[in-house]
Amino acid sequence: MSNLAINPDAATPRRSSYPLGVMSDNWLQYIPKKPQFRPSAQAAAEAESLLSLFMPEAETVEAKFMSGVSFFHPGGNWSGVHCPACGADAEAWWNEAMEAAAKSQFKNLRCVAVCCNATVSLNGLKYLWPAAFGSFVLEAMNPNLRNLCTTRPF
Repeated sequence: MSNLAINPDAATPRRSSYPLGVMSDNWLQYIPKKPQFRPSAQAAAEAESLLSLFMPEAETVEAKFMSGVSFFHPGGNWSGVHCPACGADAEAWWNEAMEAAAKSQFKNLRCVAVCCNATVSLNGLKYLWPAAFGSFVLEAMNPNLRNLCTTRPF
């Protein structure tokens, strides 16, 4: 995946006061369903303020506009990807499809699933740990939330 616009901060080690001395940062990221969607600057600022209220213990809360569509991945939590059409494991063809999409700077996320020949979107694949494409992200770094719901709406 040489040319992918990937979020490089998905798991950055940092020094801590924990006995082992190092822990990974974590992010809670909200990415619009439509990869090209970009809210107005005012709406982004309001969303950032609201998220700050919901997550007062977060180290940082930011609304970020990317220069183009980027792939937001789960970093070290990557657990695989499945085809939304037939449910088959898509790992065997996912990397090649990502490389092809990267050539268009992720403007075209459509591909043919090798497993069943269905036309699918890379953004619509069933990532086992959340991942998405977007040009805007609202995120909280180390939100320090407890008792989060363990079910996902997708």
